Amino acid sequence: MYAIVDIETTGGEYNEEGITEIAIYKFDGIKVIDQFISLVNPLKEIQPFVVKLTGINSKMLFNAPKFHEVAKRIVEITKDCILVAHNANFDYRVLKMEFSRLGFNYERQTICTVNLSKILLPNQPSFKLGNLIRNLGIPFSDQHRAHGDAKVTLKLFEILLEKDVKKTIINKNIERLNYNIKNSNYLKIIDSLPTEMGVYYIYNNKNKIIYIGSSNNIKKQVSYHLITNKQKSIIVQKDISKVTYSITGGKLLTLLKEQNDIKKNRPILNIYIKYRIYPVGIKIEEDSNYLKLVIEQVKKNENYINVFKNKKLAELSLAKWKDDFGICLKKTSLKNNTQIDCFNLKLKQCKNNNHCNESPEKYNLKINNLKRSLDYPYSDFLIIEKGRKNGENSFVLIENKKLNGYGYFDLNYQIKNKSQIKNRIISVNENHDAKKLICTYLSRKKYLKLIHLQ
Repeated sequence: MYAIVDIETTGGEYNEEGITEIAIYKFDGIKVIDQFISLVNPLKEIQPFVVKLTGINSKMLFNAPKFHEVAKRIVEITKDCILVAHNANFDYRVLKMEFSRLGFNYERQTICTVNLSKILLPNQPSFKLGNLIRNLGIPFSDQHRAHGDAKVTLKLFEILLEKDVKKTIINKNIERLNYNIKNSNYLKIIDSLPTEMGVYYIYNNKNKIIYIGSSNNIKKQVSYHLITNKQKSIIVQKDISKVTYSITGGKLLTLLKEQNDIKKNRPILNIYIKYRIYPVGIKIEEDSNYLKLVIEQVKKNENYINVFKNKKLAELSLAKWKDDFGICLKKTSLKNNTQIDCFNLKLKQCKNNNHCNESPEKYNLKINNLKRSLDYPYSDFLIIEKGRKNGENSFVLIENKKLNGYGYFDLNYQIKNKSQIKNRIISVNENHDAKKLICTYLSRKKYLKLIHLQ
C-alpha cells in the first residue's frame, strides 16, 4: 500500500517551515482507495516568493485547520503505507518536524519518485516534476498546489510501477509488511485478488517470484492453482506466500507483459517460457537460385518468417502455404519426408503442379509474398486496446518493424507525438515469441484500432 504525498510550506529557515497545504492519495497499486486534501494554517507568515509560486496566502489560511487538527487523519491514512513523493526527503522531513512539535514520533518508509525516475527513466533531460510530467505527456493542472502535484506524482508512480519489470518496488513493499502467509490463509490470498484481466506473480516465503501467469480473471486462475493436484500447482500450494498482480486491460498487452516479465525474472516454475514459447521456426535459405523454406529449432540471431510450438504445426503450415501461395514442398526441408504431401497427399504427383517448374524469379516472388503476409502491416504503428480502467486506453508500439514496448494514456489527453509515446513506454524486448503473439493477435482483429505512424 502506498500513500502519494505532496506538501506546500511557508518557506523559511530549515526545519522552521510550516505546512500550508497537504494532499495524500492512498493507492493500492491499482486504484486510489482513500484521499485527504486540506489547506493548513501554519500560524506563521508565508514567504513572499512562496505566495507568488503557489498562490496560497495568509488570508486563504485564516480559517483553515491547524496541523494538530489534521494530524490524526494523516496518521490514519498513511498507516501501513510507504510514503511516495517527488523529492520524498523534503515531504517526509517536514511531516516528521510537524509531528515532533506535537511530541509524536512519525515513522514511515519512503519512495522518492525523483530517484526512481533516474533509474527507470534514465534518458529524461530533467527530473523536475513539471518537466518530467510534460515529457511523459501527462496533463498537469494546478502546478505547485499540493493536490495538483500529488495527482501527477500518482500518475508518474503508475508509470514507474509498470516500468519496474523486476518488481523491486513491490518486493520492498512485501518485505516491509513482512507477510508470512501459511497454506491455511489461501482464502485471504484469493479474497485480495481482482476478477479482472492481468498478470499475476506468485511469491514464496523468501519473497522470490516462483511463477508468473496471466488470465482474463486473476482471482479464478490463482484459485485454480490452489485447488488442483497438477505438479506445478502442488509446488505452488506448498511454497506460496503472497500473490501480487498488474491489471493490464488489453489481451495483447497482457500476453506481451507476461512473456517479458517471465524472461526478466526467470521464475523456477516457468521453465519453458523462460526461453521460448515457440521453439520451432521456419526460415528462408538463399543457397540456390530458388529460395528454400527450412524448418529447424529456433537459434539465437537467426531470422524466421514464423515460429511454432512444435515441428508438426510448422509442417502443417508449409502444407497450407502450398495451397495459399503456390509453395513447392520439394523446395523445402520436407523434400525427403515421404509422410508430407505435395499434391493430393503424394509427393510424386508434385511434378504435375506448374509451380514446381517455374522460373526462380517467379517462384521467389511467391516466397517474398508469403514473407510479407507474415510480417507487420506497417513499419511504424500503434496497436490500441482498452486500458486498465474507464477513460484509459493502452497501446503497443511497433517501430522499424520491431516491438518497442507498451504504455497507457488517458482518453481525454491524446498522445501528440512520438517523443511522448517513447517517454512513457514500458520497454519490451523484441523476440520471435513476441512477434508471433502480435501477428496472431492482429490476424484476429480484436484491437480497437491501428494508428499508422507516418
